[in-house]
Amino acid sequence: METTPYTPPMARPITKPRPKQGHRLVSLRKAAGLSQTELAKAIRVPQQTVAYWETCTTPPRSDVLPQMAKVLGVRVEDILGDTPINAVRKPGPVGRLQKVFEMASTLPRAQQDIVVTFIESLVERQKKAG
Repeated sequence: METTPYTPPMARPITKPRPKQGHRLVSLRKAAGLSQTELAKAIRVPQQTVAYWETCTTPPRSDVLPQMAKVLGVRVEDILGDTPINAVRKPGPVGRLQKVFEMASTLPRAQQDIVVTFIESLVERQKKAG
């Protein structure tokens, strides 16, 4: 008898409309450039939990909301509120860029200055290149 190797199931397509809260979380996560897995890892919850929050009316738990807001680069009120997503103010870089800046902030001051100088020159060169 021939057996077929096990392949993990693919995500099921959503068959019912996504709730407003879930849609908001998806939009904020994508605006931050994060996958469900990356967000889950950053806030220390299983990926399935993030998927649940994105498909149900249940909001994220209060104990993870502050950390989620920080990772997404928004305020807790922005995650739970009704303000249009494009009006949500982003205080700084998010995703990989934020992680790199956080790592650089642990370097000695002289090395931080080198990182800043490098990034400034790179951005200026990109602006001139068009």
